[in-house]
Amino acid sequence: MARIRVLVVDDSVVVRRLVTDALSSDPAIEVVGVAANGQIALNKVEQHAPDIITMDIEMPIMDGIDAVRALRRAGNRVPIIMFSTLTERGASATLDALAAGATDYVTKPSNVGSVQQSLAQVADQLIPRIKALVPRPGGLAALRASAGAVATGGAAARPPLGAPRATRPRPRPDGPPRPIRAVLIGSSTGGPEALSRVLRNLTSPLPVPVVIVQHMPPVFTRQLATRLDRLGPSTVVEAAGGEDLAPGTVYIAPGDYHLGLMRTAAGARITLNQGPPVNFCRPSVDVMFRSAVDVYGGDLLAVVLTGMGADGRVGCEGVVAAGGVTIVQDEESSVVWGMPGAVATAGLAHVILPVDEVAAAITRATSQVAHVGGAGA
Repeated sequence: MARIRVLVVDDSVVVRRLVTDALSSDPAIEVVGVAANGQIALNKVEQHAPDIITMDIEMPIMDGIDAVRALRRAGNRVPIIMFSTLTERGASATLDALAAGATDYVTKPSNVGSVQQSLAQVADQLIPRIKALVPRPGGLAALRASAGAVATGGAAARPPLGAPRATRPRPRPDGPPRPIRAVLIGSSTGGPEALSRVLRNLTSPLPVPVVIVQHMPPVFTRQLATRLDRLGPSTVVEAAGGEDLAPGTVYIAPGDYHLGLMRTAAGARITLNQGPPVNFCRPSVDVMFRSAVDVYGGDLLAVVLTGMGADGRVGCEGVVAAGGVTIVQDEESSVVWGMPGAVATAGLAHVILPVDEVAAAITRATSQVAHVGGAGA
């Protein structure tokens, strides 16, 4: 089987060598070229036709963001993973790159002087993403592998386009419709852009609160909340813990904290904790979904957007068992159909939609809110 061809772009010789060595440790990956700035990278893309690019952000002559824009303007859809610093400036630039058309990002090692530790960190972050973003042929076996992370919580490759579906969505249980009293959204790889499109497409604030878990490190989630707040009619904030949920407000779990909900006399309140990672994630979609079922029962709409792995699948089991509704993003509009695919192939999705139709579906589902007291089922 052909190896995945990678172009490494960074102005630092040390970082280029670090990334090259980390990726070369995997026999399925081949580094076909390196570039010291975005302008050189554009020429190397033409020369080597890589399957995927790792791209530094701050570089001389042409930075990573301008290089992404140039590739996208030219119609080149090669996946691009940004290499970012874990700082306010790095987070802001990374979100600019994602808005410009970058596919995903990883953070640089904090101490490039510790070679072995840095190699391991880069390999652990980059290799699963590269394999998820550049799926290899495999038909139905690949589809099942993408849902196979359900059992392990690991990263899953997106199945090839046109691969047969393993299962059909489960219909909503019989009975009268339940009022939707909260919307829950989980996302990961490709999530910032998907969330932007969902919130931008809302025509008015929702009559219920929205709680989001996006797999991101600290600092990045605060920047994401600030950007999303500017896009649509909803108020978007990074959760601080202790807030009572309010209709029309969107709460984003902060990086490195699980977000849960607790019942109060008035409704529901946000709690934060740094318990062990779930599905290798903190925050975890499953943690948020399960706690919401404890508070709201089945009066929930759970939405799972693009992302690697299977975080959210177990949580959706609880939502469906309680009588709630689930929506997942479809494969074609997902950057990686791991998380939504895990829910769909488990038969837990009531509706599978392109990302640009999700906002309208949420609006319809929440349009008949029953004004009931408390947060109980």
